[in-house]
Amino acid sequence: SVAAPAEETPSLGGGGSRRARGFNRQGQDSELSCLNSAQNGESSSAVGTHSNGVLTSTNNGNNVGAGLGSGTCVASTSSGSEVGSMKKKKRLSQSEEDVIRLIGQHLDGLGLNQTVDLLMQESGCRLEHTSATKFRNHVMEGEWDKAENDLNELRALMHSPNAIVRMKFLLLQQKYLEYLEDGKVLEALQVLRGELTPLKYNTDRIHVLSGYLMCSHAEDLRTKTEWEGKGTNSRCRLLDKLQTYLPPSVMLPPRRLQTLLRQAVELQRDRCLYHNTKLDSSLDSVTLLLDHVCSRSQFPCYTQQILTEHCNEVWFCKFSNDGTKLATGSKDTTVIIWQVDPESHQLKLLRTLEGHAYGVSYLAWSPDDTYLIACGPDDCSELWLWNVPTGELRTKMSQSHEDSLTSVAWNPDGKRFVTGGQRGQFYQCDLDGNLLDSWEGVRVQCLWCVGDGRTVLASDTHQRIRGYNFEDLTDRNIVQEDHPIMSFTVSKNGRLALLNVATQGVHLWDLQDRVLVRKYQGVTQGFYTIHSCFGGHNEDFIASGSEDHKVYIWHRRSELPIAELTGHTRTVNCVSWNPIIPGLMASASDDGTVRVWGPAPFLDTQEVDGLNGCASMTWFSRMQC
Repeated sequence: SVAAPAEETPSLGGGGSRRARGFNRQGQDSELSCLNSAQNGESSSAVGTHSNGVLTSTNNGNNVGAGLGSGTCVASTSSGSEVGSMKKKKRLSQSEEDVIRLIGQHLDGLGLNQTVDLLMQESGCRLEHTSATKFRNHVMEGEWDKAENDLNELRALMHSPNAIVRMKFLLLQQKYLEYLEDGKVLEALQVLRGELTPLKYNTDRIHVLSGYLMCSHAEDLRTKTEWEGKGTNSRCRLLDKLQTYLPPSVMLPPRRLQTLLRQAVELQRDRCLYHNTKLDSSLDSVTLLLDHVCSRSQFPCYTQQILTEHCNEVWFCKFSNDGTKLATGSKDTTVIIWQVDPESHQLKLLRTLEGHAYGVSYLAWSPDDTYLIACGPDDCSELWLWNVPTGELRTKMSQSHEDSLTSVAWNPDGKRFVTGGQRGQFYQCDLDGNLLDSWEGVRVQCLWCVGDGRTVLASDTHQRIRGYNFEDLTDRNIVQEDHPIMSFTVSKNGRLALLNVATQGVHLWDLQDRVLVRKYQGVTQGFYTIHSCFGGHNEDFIASGSEDHKVYIWHRRSELPIAELTGHTRTVNCVSWNPIIPGLMASASDDGTVRVWGPAPFLDTQEVDGLNGCASMTWFSRMQC
């Protein structure tokens, strides 16, 4: 936050006070300029003010800076004989002046007041307009009448005449609240009636402010207003708001240098192909001396574990919502629950659920991870609902032997689910398998429940995804493809859908705008059902299995894969990314194994980061072009 005015301190290099800060000390309203003082080696006998508002040094009363234009810099000399042969220094460009002002503002925020004074005096630049400096000091000192008068001086410097009214409203609001906190109810009432109301601005807010007159004490006032109370912090916040109405040539936006540096760091992270950790908005956690680079070695591209407990093709895998478990379903008629070690991220067998005669081709965790639903392939008419903590079968549902219950999705309330299949049945049921609603004639390929708790998305045999509302019994087209949609999944925010399309590969759709956003290249997708997923921190990545035995990973904004993972020997049917541990991923294959992927073990981070990181950034730049 902006520092409060310190006590007046003599500036280095010639006169002035802390309050003036050496920025145009005599109060001229000229534009920003730069002028270096020249001395002849003797102490100067006078200090004058140039017409552009900055200081010039004189020797024996003769102004050596006289006649120089605005923005001109003069080289200082050490001998009187050289005064006449002074050479003009290069004029500072606008960007150079901006940098000096940004540095000055940052140093001022650190309390290095004398350093700021010297920087501004030596460069000849002005941190802010003198009227703005005066306005800042009056606000921080709570001299509200003087601050209002300062606004009249600032009016001519502002682009929008309406801004003055808004700024005055903010000032008077602070004044009103401080009076109330001090128990000066009559003074506060006078501000409300005689100053705020006549502005005829934001009447609704004035009504809210008037209600604070009923607060019984200061603590009650701060609670109801969600205000910090009278003092440096609240006045600094007020200044931050007021500065947004002033041109940057008059007063810099708050903490402008930190804002620019933070934006640069965020942009570098955003362009980093392998960045997979939480974005920290603080600059304290990064170095500004080097560009941000993450390497492939830090990414889940390396086999950490191979799970071989299944004895036939593994058709599906899915991490629990809390990331502590992995469920795998196989043609061998079993579901295996694996426990994820929170430290080592190694998986160990926790429980085996048996008896699925048709095999298990789809799994869905309940929102609280208490239950797990297992579905079979196309000719399976049964759905199994397991209690995971106890390992007990709660429900075994089958409406008809003619049904095909191959897909399922949980309602966000965790008390209902929808299920359906290729034979035209589409049901909504409770935890005991009781039928609540049904939709006839919908040949379902895959299902997803939207966060509103009312709408269900279903891909069907007409190469589309439709939205079905179970409350008003309406349906509508959302996605239309030209080829069969084998499976799809939806991002956590419900905005994006990831489709595996027969013979086409992986497509990304925007469900809100109903547009195809991107087609990802590389994957081999025929007519097998392959399940892809969003993953990584903030779901910035996409992973999919493939019929060429590989796992493909893309950055969400890049059509080309950033990694192709090898190791499986047959089709990779499903990939699941741990929702809590961004560096953990699992893949299930027809080769009967489940592979667990993580960062490279025993890596020399300094060496590998330098090589792989630079290569990845160059690749990304080419793709952007």
